[in-house]
Amino acid sequence: HANISQIYATLKRLEADLLVTSEMVEQDTRPDRRVYRITEAGRDELIGWLNTPHQGLDPRKEALLLRVFFSAQADKGQLLTQLRVQHQLHERQAEHYAAIGNDICATRELHPALARDAVLWEATRRFGERIERMYTDWIAEVIVTIEDEL
Repeated sequence: HANISQIYATLKRLEADLLVTSEMVEQDTRPDRRVYRITEAGRDELIGWLNTPHQGLDPRKEALLLRVFFSAQADKGQLLTQLRVQHQLHERQAEHYAAIGNDICATRELHPALARDAVLWEATRRFGERIERMYTDWIAEVIVTIEDEL
């Protein structure tokens, strides 16, 4: 997860390293915006990164999991409320990912040159959807466990 300030700082660094270029684009009804484009050197760097095997596990920070782990002393009603809110949020996020599938399909049909990209975009979208479904299933199990055993 990146902050907007972190993204812009990274883009500035990439531009200083000549991996991207940028230009200001005037807009009539909105403030001017800066548009970035990858350079040939940037593309080479990207391809090098993509061709370097990813051999580690990425650390995950799961605030909800941490809360559940330490919640034995918490108010049962408050805990259940928090879990139900999280269940709704993850359900909405899963629905969002499901809806994106239509956009990917339409892009693939409208832009055949992006067909290979679209296959991997769909794989990435499905990962997000499956993670959200896993969350909703797990939260539902935890709610039942708390209601039955605490």
